[in-house]
Amino acid sequence: MDRPAKPTFLLHCCCAPCSTHPLRILKESFDVTVFFYNPNIHPKEEYEKRRDDIRRLAQRWGFSLIMGEYEVDGWFAAVKGYEEEPEGGARCGICYRMRLDKTAQMAKDREFAFFGTTLSISPHKKAAVINPIGVELQKVWGVRFYEADFKKKDGFKISCRICDEEGLYRQSYCGCVFSRRGGA
Repeated sequence: MDRPAKPTFLLHCCCAPCSTHPLRILKESFDVTVFFYNPNIHPKEEYEKRRDDIRRLAQRWGFSLIMGEYEVDGWFAAVKGYEEEPEGGARCGICYRMRLDKTAQMAKDREFAFFGTTLSISPHKKAAVINPIGVELQKVWGVRFYEADFKKKDGFKISCRICDEEGLYRQSYCGCVFSRRGGA
């Protein structure tokens, strides 16, 4: 007897390292496609390193990958006035919302059953901020949001171990020019 098809899942990822552990968890229950959409990453050379690394991981691990546009001007417009916010402050919520909104819209347009993000694997990102945004966007776009805190149960440590095993590029800051200044 054939096994029923797994529900489709569009997973926003910020980088290859953060996608590793969540992908291993999610692929057990879902048919996962990764969506790389990160107009917040600066400078452009950093963006290109992360973009190229997720492409290499997709080839190695055999998962589907959608590359979003690098909409830098839109990101700077969205966070205008929040440049001096501390890391983890209001600017970050705006950034999460921008990326999750694009993911939810893409999930709706391409008829995915679920959408989610790898962002909660980072010790610098709060699932308590990310998940409510996803739940709100679930109502807007009509696609189910998968609430998660991937750093739990040593998720971050597991992702670091996988990065070492896979030889992935591991960055030292979130990605935006303001987090680089603050060292997060």
